[in-house]
Amino acid sequence: MMKINQKQKELIKIYIVLFAVLFSIMNWDRVSWIFNYHALAGIAHDFLYPQQDSKVLAESNVSKNSNTSTQNNQKAFYDRENSLEIPSLGLVTSLVKGKTTNVASLEKDLDNGVVYYPGSVDPGKNGQIIVLGHSAPPGWPRIKHDWVFTDINSLKPGDQIILYFDNARYVYSVTDKEIIHKGQDIAVGEVTNKNVLTLISCWPPGKDQDRIAVSAEYHVD
Repeated sequence: MMKINQKQKELIKIYIVLFAVLFSIMNWDRVSWIFNYHALAGIAHDFLYPQQDSKVLAESNVSKNSNTSTQNNQKAFYDRENSLEIPSLGLVTSLVKGKTTNVASLEKDLDNGVVYYPGSVDPGKNGQIIVLGHSAPPGWPRIKHDWVFTDINSLKPGDQIILYFDNARYVYSVTDKEIIHKGQDIAVGEVTNKNVLTLISCWPPGKDQDRIAVSAEYHVD
């Protein structure tokens, strides 16, 4: 059997390192998350606490049979946490009521779901609702809630967005979408004769460049 001398061992190590570097460069979109401490922390968190969203996910198919008796046009009661669903995307996520527009506070809330932006009207009331959510680049692992609004650009007119809010269910239909500039003011409360829900996330997904806004109008079930 041929023995490998020290020089040959060094050459092999150099070859392996060069191969790893070239592979990473050529497949950066798929492997870049490995070098992101936030992603690694999220993976560790999900490994240690795998049931983080189990309650919301388990309730994603709850029907109106959950104590849905209606009297005098009283809205059906849903015994579940605040959440947002987009059936066409297979998305179910927690809905966090934002308490302040402070950026640091909003970022913390976004770790726990999508955020009902402070100043938004209540669902079903005339006015506008803003819901913020993270998006992620291709290949990003589904950790925490960094990815929830990654695919909202694929929504089409008529697609449903469902809010479960304070034990009631509200159904919205997508009407349009647009790209807005970073730093452009979020117009809350400008709608006066209908209830409009607007989802906002980074655009392109995961890039802090511009924003995508998808709007939907409320309709009674």
